[in-house]
Parts: sequence; C-alpha cells; structure tokens
Amino acid sequence: MSKDLQAMMLTVPQQSGSMEGYLQAVSGIAMLSAEDEQALAVKLQQDGDLDAARQLIMSHLRFVAHIAKGYSGYGLPQADLIQEGNIGLMKAVKRFDPTVGVRLVSFAVHWIKAEIHEYVLKNWRIVKVATTKAQRKLFFNLRKNKKRLGWFNPEEVSTVANELGVTEKDVREMEARMSSQDMVFDLTTDDDDSTSATQYSPVQYLTDNSVDLADKIEEEQWEEQTHNRLFHALKSLDERSQDIVQTRWLSDDKATLQDLAVKYDVSAERVRQLEKTAMKKLQHLLTA
Repeated sequence: MSKDLQAMMLTVPQQSGSMEGYLQAVSGIAMLSAEDEQALAVKLQQDGDLDAARQLIMSHLRFVAHIAKGYSGYGLPQADLIQEGNIGLMKAVKRFDPTVGVRLVSFAVHWIKAEIHEYVLKNWRIVKVATTKAQRKLFFNLRKNKKRLGWFNPEEVSTVANELGVTEKDVREMEARMSSQDMVFDLTTDDDDSTSATQYSPVQYLTDNSVDLADKIEEEQWEEQTHNRLFHALKSLDERSQDIVQTRWLSDDKATLQDLAVKYDVSAERVRQLEKTAMKKLQHLLTA
C-alpha cells in the first residue's frame, strides 16, 4: 500500500464498536454538493491536499457500506467487506480527475466493487464446516465411524447419531459438507464455455447487474440533497406558512383549505393566498 493510501487510511473511522454504531456514524456525515466535491478534488489533484482527500472519503463512506451490503450472502464478515470497499474508495479518490465532469460516486463505485470482488474471490472457499461444539464433535468423529468410502445407509446414519448423541439430520448434513468439493468461482479458458456452465458459475451471482448501482446511488444522493434544501427553505417561512404548506402538501393526511381556515380563524380564501405566497417563496429558494 502506498504512503498516500496509508495516510488516507488514518482518516477513516475505525469499526471498533458495533456495526450498527459504525453505520449510524457514517450515515450522519454530510454529503458534498457537486461544487464542493469539485473544489476538493482540484485541491487534492493540484496540491496533494490530504484534508481534501479526507473530506471526499468521509462523505462517501455510507455508499461503501451500501455496496458492501449486497455481498452479505457469502457469509463473510460485513466489517471486512466494508473495510475492503473503503480501500477501493481511497484508490478512487486518489485517481479521480475532476476535469472529466462526472461525480466521484460514479467513478468510485467500480473501484469499491473491484476491491470487494477480490476479497470475496480470496475468501469465499473458506467454508465454515463446523461452527458449533456439537458440529465439531461430529466432524472429528464422522470419518472414523465410516466403514466404507460411499455414503452412509440409513442404518449407519442411525448408529452414528446414537453414538455421538446428535440427530440423524445432523449426520446427513455433515456428511454432505465433508463430501462436497469446491466449485470453480469463475470459468477459465480451459473450462467448458457452454451456456450451462456459464449460467451456474458463482461469479455470475456476485451482484445484481440489472440495476446500475452508480445511477441508483446518485439518485439517492440527489433525493437527499433535495430533501435537505426543502427542509431549510421551509424554515425560512413563518410558523403559520410552514404549517399550511406541510399540512396541505407534505403530510399523509392532507388538510383542506376549510380545515386551516377554521384552525387560524380566517377565510379559506385567505389561507389560499398564504399558501400561494409561501409556495412562490419556496420555489424561488429552491431554484436560486
């Protein structure tokens, strides 16, 4: 790992507590606007500003966690998946060119997934054959109880289960685990290139490719930024106007003009005028 990446590593929050605590912490980090992201990327590229790199990394940690969640089906520790994804994010930040005209998340998603893919490739064959005390006992005793190379017949299954104090289902399951072989993760040039072989190669199931993750993350980012802008714009209105807009447009149980007229002891027409004025002000603030 380069010195630059080692320095960036120091900026990433350590997962010393619970995973829930870490996820809550990174989700609370403010996202950057396109303008701020561009300015920080220029500082990093031209001046080697590590504080700019820190801000770019921190603002995208939530997206790494989001991507890593998609690989939870492999039984690998979520914290490790996130850590590998964070390394991919740092590599992306180091290589990001602000002059290209794309958001960092669109560029970084490929680096994040590449690091996680490499981690999964190295570790997915490490099968946890025996994870409980009973399973370990069964694992170490099963072979010496086997009289032949073939599978147990029902009588042998029953005998082994009684001797080891486990259920017949546990015996069959452990025998299947011990008899299984590693499947090639992805096809090599020597493998059968038939449709069947390709279809069932495990590499096909790493992630769901039906949705462009970069587009999805950008959409979520845009929605959150829009929500935050709307929230701050609402705060600029007086209390009555805020209530009118929220109850008329933002609440699930929307109020009528007459409801608000009774509430504020004014005419329904006056409520409509207040609503129209408030909406014009919001539109101006949101498009400014």
